[in-house]
Amino acid sequence: MGKTRRAAILPTNIILLQNVVKRDPESYYEEFKEQLRHYESLRDIFLLNPQNTEASNQFADLIGFVSAVCLCYPKDTANFPQDLRDILTQNHRDLNPDLREKIILSLVMLRNKNVITAEWLIQTIFPLLTAYSASTTGQNVKLLRHQIYSTLVQLLKSVNTGAKNQKLNRSTQALLFNLLEQRDSHGLWATKLTRELWRRGIWDDSRTVELMTQAALHPDVKVSVAGAKFFLGADKEREENFEEDSDDEEGFDMSALRHKMQVNKKSLKRGKKLESAVKLMKKKNKAGHSATYLNFSAIHLLRDPQGFAEHMFDTHLSSKNANKFNLEQKIMFMNLISRLIGTHKLTILGMYTFFLKYLTPKQRDVTQIMAAAAQASHDLVPPEQINIVVRKIADEFVSDGVAAEVASAGINTIREILSRAPLAIDAPLLQDLVEYKGSKAKPVMTAARSLLALYREVAPEMLARKDRGKTATIEMSLGDGSNLPQFGVEGTTVTGIPGLELLAKWREEQGLKGADGEDDEANWEVDSEDNASDVEGEWVTVQSDVEYEISDSDDDESSKKRKREEDDDDDVKEDAEKDEEVSDLELSDEEDEEEDDDEDDEGEGEATKGGDGKLLSKKAKRQQKKIDEKLRLVKRVKVSVIQEKKEAERLAAERAMNEILSSKILTPADFAKLEELRTEAGLVKAMGGKQTNEEEVDSTTLVGKMKYKQLREERIAHAQEGREGREKFGSRKGKRDVAHSTTNREKARKKNFVMMIHKRAVQGKAKLSLRDRQKVLRAHITKQKKKGY
Repeated sequence: MGKTRRAAILPTNIILLQNVVKRDPESYYEEFKEQLRHYESLRDIFLLNPQNTEASNQFADLIGFVSAVCLCYPKDTANFPQDLRDILTQNHRDLNPDLREKIILSLVMLRNKNVITAEWLIQTIFPLLTAYSASTTGQNVKLLRHQIYSTLVQLLKSVNTGAKNQKLNRSTQALLFNLLEQRDSHGLWATKLTRELWRRGIWDDSRTVELMTQAALHPDVKVSVAGAKFFLGADKEREENFEEDSDDEEGFDMSALRHKMQVNKKSLKRGKKLESAVKLMKKKNKAGHSATYLNFSAIHLLRDPQGFAEHMFDTHLSSKNANKFNLEQKIMFMNLISRLIGTHKLTILGMYTFFLKYLTPKQRDVTQIMAAAAQASHDLVPPEQINIVVRKIADEFVSDGVAAEVASAGINTIREILSRAPLAIDAPLLQDLVEYKGSKAKPVMTAARSLLALYREVAPEMLARKDRGKTATIEMSLGDGSNLPQFGVEGTTVTGIPGLELLAKWREEQGLKGADGEDDEANWEVDSEDNASDVEGEWVTVQSDVEYEISDSDDDESSKKRKREEDDDDDVKEDAEKDEEVSDLELSDEEDEEEDDDEDDEGEGEATKGGDGKLLSKKAKRQQKKIDEKLRLVKRVKVSVIQEKKEAERLAAERAMNEILSSKILTPADFAKLEELRTEAGLVKAMGGKQTNEEEVDSTTLVGKMKYKQLREERIAHAQEGREGREKFGSRKGKRDVAHSTTNREKARKKNFVMMIHKRAVQGKAKLSLRDRQKVLRAHITKQKKKGY
């Protein structure tokens, strides 16, 4: 009886028929054939009148039924995928939205069952993205595009799981290239799809970057802006996406879930939840589960960065077509081109003159333009090209008549530019900017001091003698000072590991040889927290055989004058002045002028008078000249000894590097120890701690920390924040823990004074002596303290 009832309702219940057909296809073949014939008849009716919506629901159910059971009858449903393709591509404008969505879902189901290939499915649904013009709007069109877009993303994600499907990726990218070559607004879908796949880490090769390069050079405004945004922000989005995924994996606790299943009441829902969790963990732990992820920035994967930057500058900024972009979009292109120039060290000379018309304090978003100008600077650009930008910023932003935030932004921008191109400024202008270190405005003072610190390390020769500081002056006197950078020579090239000879010496002192400590697991684990050094500044190597005279301050404002005796002869005076330039470490410019005047007077007096007022003889002059020559000879010998020591240290460093690198593998513990030894030896600068060209300049930090006057509402809100949680420190006057009536004493306090003037207690107060008044007041104060209010 039960079977008869089921057979009676099967033709009308598609879901039940679908279930039993999957279980036993042979027994229900006739029922399937009946439903297939019904589908074919409805298909023919629909093709005659696609706008007929009466039987669309029944037709959609039959499409879903055939899609679900097509694997059971492959011969009978061989033409079914092609039928769906023809209906969708030829009548997509007339289809009911629900029926159209059902057809796309059925095609995805057929692909999941491997009835059709992923490439076949993409070629079917991808043209629907561009089937409607950009001006066509409507809820149905938006739903169709969104469904196709999400279907493509999920499809490409599934086929690239485990291993990259390069064939499908290239065919899909070819479709996107063709879409961009049409030069219309439909290319925006190519940028959206590519950016989403890049964010998910599905596409991360140079071909993807080349696709977005074509988009950035597209004549349509929306497409070109989308391409520029990809290069500026897609890498950050991808990193955030991977961080979120890693956080989700870390937050999943399988042992806690199993414990809950053992303790809590067993139910079907919890059992299914545990099974799904186990499957998810197995899927994640499979070898090769996720596709290979290469953490390369999109800017680094460009095939022709020079041509790309030149083409973008010519078409989007400097040509007549640039008028179609607004200021925000132009700043975006400036930022992208400057990032390309700084990262790949390109040469686009017209970019620097282009910045000049925007570098004014009244320009909107000028800090972003200044950041772009700083990013476009590097040491391979001719210094005179960058010098005009530095001079323009100094003239427009840095003066006594501008606001503090304007001056600080100008000096900070100049510092960012000069950290990348130290030769792009003249010594007089640099010294003028450094003088702002005494400004009363803290942001300006901080900016000027940062510029001073930069050139103390890079090129102290360009600073005034009083601004060089102890370390730079000592290094210059020993010949250790960093000479002026040379144009066209990259100073960031590292040929080895700086300070490795220190590690070799330390290992020798500790008795470690060869690969000792390599197998210890503790040496491969190092705390992530950096041990901050208690020593401020850097250590300076001082030679034992050289005499120094150093003042107590870096600015050398209070240097001690030394008494020197010089001969009147012009040649001797010139030699003495040369020696003085080498040996005189801590004299300011003003003190030099005063001492020169004093020395001239003393020289004249010594040339004419002796200690007792008599004229000096020629013999005394000859003796003085011999003494000076001996001093110069001793200094030359010292310099040669220093040079020999440097050469010996260099050879020892090379031998130590070759020995330690050929005998062992450096562990993280070795690198941590090496960092500690470098800090102690003052070799931190050898690591090239200068700012690299690939770093992005944050426009918000150029102005510096400014303290603006707050509004009244802001001050009130700030005061209220500080009062939170301070009830126990406030006054308890008028506050009761438990509600009660007032006492007679409290009532007497609130009475009118006329009602109390005749009281004895009131009249007695007026007759109190001074001593009694003091006693009463002291008792009152003591009582108030004890009460707590």
